[in-house]
Amino acid sequence: MPRIPDTELERLKEEVSVERLVEASGVELKKAGKDMLGRCPFHDDAEASLVVTAAKNLWHCFGCQVGGGPIDWVMKSRGVSFRHAVELLKADPSLAAGQAGEVKRTTVRSLPAPVAFDADDRALLNQTLDYYHQRLLATSEAAAYLKSRGLTHPELIATFKLGVADRTLGLRLPEKTRKAGADIRARLQKVGLIRESGHEHFNGSLVIPVFDEAGNVVEVYGRKLLDNLRAGTPKHLYLPGPHAGVFNRAALTASREIILAESLIDALSFWCAGYRNVTAAYGVEGFTDELLATFKAHGTQRVLIAYDRDDAGDRAAEKLAPRLTAEGIECWRIVFPKGMDANEYALKMQPADKALGLLIRKAVWMGNGVAPARTAAEVVLTTTTAAEPPSLAAKEEAAAPLPAPESIPAPSQASPLQGPTQASPLPDAPQPDVPAEQTDTDLVLVYGERRYRVRGWKKPLNPEALKVNLLASKAERFHVDSFDLYNAKARAAFVKQAGIELGEAEDVLKHDLAACS
Repeated sequence: MPRIPDTELERLKEEVSVERLVEASGVELKKAGKDMLGRCPFHDDAEASLVVTAAKNLWHCFGCQVGGGPIDWVMKSRGVSFRHAVELLKADPSLAAGQAGEVKRTTVRSLPAPVAFDADDRALLNQTLDYYHQRLLATSEAAAYLKSRGLTHPELIATFKLGVADRTLGLRLPEKTRKAGADIRARLQKVGLIRESGHEHFNGSLVIPVFDEAGNVVEVYGRKLLDNLRAGTPKHLYLPGPHAGVFNRAALTASREIILAESLIDALSFWCAGYRNVTAAYGVEGFTDELLATFKAHGTQRVLIAYDRDDAGDRAAEKLAPRLTAEGIECWRIVFPKGMDANEYALKMQPADKALGLLIRKAVWMGNGVAPARTAAEVVLTTTTAAEPPSLAAKEEAAAPLPAPESIPAPSQASPLQGPTQASPLPDAPQPDVPAEQTDTDLVLVYGERRYRVRGWKKPLNPEALKVNLLASKAERFHVDSFDLYNAKARAAFVKQAGIELGEAEDVLKHDLAACS
């Protein structure tokens, strides 16, 4: 369960007056030096034993030996939990004043319910996800989680109606001991939002709803905000039952080429980087018949599988590719470095839009025989962000078709998808000749905007080493060092520092050095 931020608690302790809360509870306070005295409502108080210290915003009863700040007063006077008291104060401090006299745990909620008790199942799902969305807008912890995952686009939360389940839904429903409370909880359990235990199904999770064509919630994905969970607690949750719905359905309407991520978080990573033609499966085994049918209904021509680069992701991609090609859909694979997924890659390889764009352009063909040719126009449309429409030069360049890759004997030896820029995290296919200039002392190689000047390569003293002086430059930026080009550790050090100096993705530089070697 997400904890209430300390800053929020401190704000309530400072801004909500204990003196006003006590007086609103019906306790008459009288001045006694720097303090205020009154008769405690929590016990039979013949003498004024309740002390309120306004300067410290604290209260204490010398009769029943209890005290604290505004939150403690609400808990004691209303008979509610700590979180419930906090929610009451946040909603309206006047609600938290309580009543004088004997204190009993209340079964009547003062906070308004976010769902209509007579709503049908569909409306109940929609209303609850609306509430989760409002909770995310009002809290900081889920926003901090999104930031940690690099999901910071200003329109992201509103576009996909992201939310957070922070265990406050139950505080806004009647207690289960009351008929209205038992009935609405049973309804919420039926649609999968509350468990038999009474806990919210997505407690402590970022929630991502999936909608049908009419805009109704049909599926929900939840990802726990914290990783320090009890053993056996799943980090990933869905509504009970078969998966339903197509994430980011608008992409399939707008584009004939679709990026298929393994998870919704990965899909959001592409979206935030500007690649809006993205949807997602529900995990490696979560490509549904509905998703395939939607591809066919919208005339999807090409799918770029962006599954995780692990054993499970590789197996799932190999299994899915024949299923897509059998339906006449071209199938390619976006290849991440070993062990990485889209979100991790976007976080580590900055800027994310350029790094992901390079992998999109270098996707590998997963069909049979010769890969179909793509025009530059198709590549431009695939790899241009929504915020940056294709330039005039890019449109003019699109007139000529690009050469098709070579035929392949097996998907594991797939050919690169051709595009204006060639780059890959893996040296898995031979590259075309690179422009080179050679003098008596220098060898100059050019890869796109990157220029490499190599010295000392002609006469190696040791046949098992290739000690060179290498200058990498890009426009006015450069990095130079001497090292053994055959030494993996030395190459990695050069790539890391050169990436910083040139502002270039390390995988791009790794690929360049592999070609140089």
